[in-house]
Amino acid sequence: MLHAGGDFAFIDFEGEPARPLHERRYKRGALRDVAGMIRSFQYAAATALRAPGQRTGHADALAPVRRAWQAWVGAAYLGAYLEAARGAPLCPTRDADLDCLVEFYLLEKCIYEVGYELQNRPAWLDVPLAGLLEILGEDD
Repeated sequence: MLHAGGDFAFIDFEGEPARPLHERRYKRGALRDVAGMIRSFQYAAATALRAPGQRTGHADALAPVRRAWQAWVGAAYLGAYLEAARGAPLCPTRDADLDCLVEFYLLEKCIYEVGYELQNRPAWLDVPLAGLLEILGEDD
């Protein structure tokens, strides 16, 4: 959260350090942060599967379970958010608009993550790339 004069601006949880401060002060839709949290679930699963002591190939064998867990947790998180936010001016009223915004923000976040991982952790590049493929329906 950033204090901007007489107002506060909420930014993504890690603050997106690669973005300049003036960009981090922009007011954006709350669904952007919801999408950021949904992306965090993929990183949580990837972190668990990369933990020391994991057998080689273990992550590949668990990929269907990982995808199912991510989908379930992401849907539960979005559902809880919508339960609280439906009817508020900040929440789209049409499902098509909501779906479009969530998908856009997920795509935007994945693209940001690709750049971040290339700059800071190339070994983790597979995480946002897998997210991009899932969003585009190419994960099989």
